Amino acid sequence: MYWINLKRIIKSGYSSFMRSGFTSLASVLVMTITLTVFTGLLYLQATLHTSLENIKDKVDVTIYFVPGTGEDNVMAVKDSLTKLPEVASITYTSQEEALANFREKHANDYLTIQALDELNENPLGSSLNVKAKDPSQYESISKYFDQNNEASKEALIIIDKIDYHQNKLVIDRLTSIIVGAQRLGFALSLMLIIVSIMITFNTIRLIIYMSRDEISVMRLVGAGNKYIRGPFMVSGALVGVFASVITILLFWPVSVWLGSQMSEFLGINLFHYYTSNIFEIFFILLFSGIIIGGISSLFAIHRYLKK
Repeated sequence: MYWINLKRIIKSGYSSFMRSGFTSLASVLVMTITLTVFTGLLYLQATLHTSLENIKDKVDVTIYFVPGTGEDNVMAVKDSLTKLPEVASITYTSQEEALANFREKHANDYLTIQALDELNENPLGSSLNVKAKDPSQYESISKYFDQNNEASKEALIIIDKIDYHQNKLVIDRLTSIIVGAQRLGFALSLMLIIVSIMITFNTIRLIIYMSRDEISVMRLVGAGNKYIRGPFMVSGALVGVFASVITILLFWPVSVWLGSQMSEFLGINLFHYYTSNIFEIFFILLFSGIIIGGISSLFAIHRYLKK
């Protein structure tokens, strides 16, 4: 009996959706606009995430050692830092590599290279380039050497400087940008959901208004609220299904254009993002459309179910 009623509800909802004609089309178009804005927000978040990841890769802390410090001592410091849970990776640069990098960087500076050649020894020390798992963790890594233990005291003797304080302003700004972007994304998503429900509610209400006489007859013959509500929720869900299909198809040419014209500016090829995540994007749109359409129908039909 349950499956028979469910089949009738779905069939009735589909018939109501098709019978409404222009009103259903208007509802689908409004929902499409809503899902288009929502997809645009997904693209914006993907672009912002990629940009932040690129910036995070360029932020680090470098520990410079006193020239002449033995490699064994440097490796001991590296091993102690590797044990820290905040550390993602550590890159070692020897004195010889530091000198080669310096010469390459200043290859066009004749006076600097000449002054360097006049020295009888390598004035540069080895270094450790430390990358944290999160930009907010660099401060705790730099404070590792402030601890009052034997390992940190021995390390401070051979360390020339740590450039954390020079990069602190950049790191703090990056951390605040990440936190702000996450909050902004959540606020925009919440606002978009509320606006979507309100707009879709008003358009779907037209479909229900056109069927008000049918609802009254169903009430007179003793139909329950669930049976009356069901077809209209199916109609609302169908609005979401058709709108999600239209939206995913619309973003194909948009993604092609953005991928070919705006990749360097945005820092991400949105066409590659679209093709590699098309099923996830479509599922999100389909789920969002069905939920928004169903909830909007539920609210819209409520006034006609009051006794």
